[in-house]
Amino acid sequence: MTLEEIMDRLGALGHEKVKMNKTNHLQNEVSRVKAEDFGRVLEVWETSVRATHDFVLETDIQFFKPTVRDVIPKMPALTCIRDHEHQVLGFLGASDGKVEMLFIHPDWRGQGIGKQLLEHAINTLGATELEVNEQNPQAVGFYLKMGFEVIGRSERDGTNKPYPLLHMRLKANSSNLL
Repeated sequence: MTLEEIMDRLGALGHEKVKMNKTNHLQNEVSRVKAEDFGRVLEVWETSVRATHDFVLETDIQFFKPTVRDVIPKMPALTCIRDHEHQVLGFLGASDGKVEMLFIHPDWRGQGIGKQLLEHAINTLGATELEVNEQNPQAVGFYLKMGFEVIGRSERDGTNKPYPLLHMRLKANSSNLL
């Protein structure tokens, strides 16, 4: 049993003092996703979608899953944050100055992983644009807090499904804050 599993089990039993800041178990640097990570990346995507996209139907998760699986190896810039055991906890895909995907495993949300990945995408990959599901207010709020602004809206997503997208761009002075 890993330390993480022990801590979770004790926390579930009501031992509040045992709950600890998980950031102690994170690697501090952003790293590239490797081919052997693709299965885990897909798992992070699916668990994240199930935890944060309650508006997405099960049939649509099953529809999107093969597409995501096929896109992951082709993403020009696919980076991640890992735990101390080198397991992917969150990942970001970017292409041509645009964040195409950012997903964090639900057990690791709120630990600064998304912020670290997005800052890396902005500062290292030159990402200044993204799209986010309008029905995901936590993600919209995160991107607004990170200095993005809404510049447009689409009633349907790129697959013509009824999931409105907000088109966002990094404000001109925001990169100075990161």
